[in-house]
Amino acid sequence: MTEITIKTEYIKLQDLLKFAALVSTGGEAKLAVEAGEAAVNGAVCMQRGKKLRAGDVVAFRGKEVAIRNADQ
Repeated sequence: MTEITIKTEYIKLQDLLKFAALVSTGGEAKLAVEAGEAAVNGAVCMQRGKKLRAGDVVAFRGKEVAIRNADQ
C-alpha cells in the first residue's frame, strides 16, 4: 500500500489519482472514476469530486493508496 501525505484538509478523488500517478491525465481520471474503477474505503465511488481525508483508503486498478495528513 502506498501512502500519500496531504497538507490540506482534503484532496478530491480525481486529483489523488493524478497526484499518485495512477493515471496520466485528468481526463483519464474522470473516465475511470465514472466507469466505477475506484473504490473508497471498500465501496465503489463514481464521484470525481469525492473529498478524501486522512484515514481514507483508495483502491484503483489493483493498487491501494492511503491518505495521511502532514500533521500526523
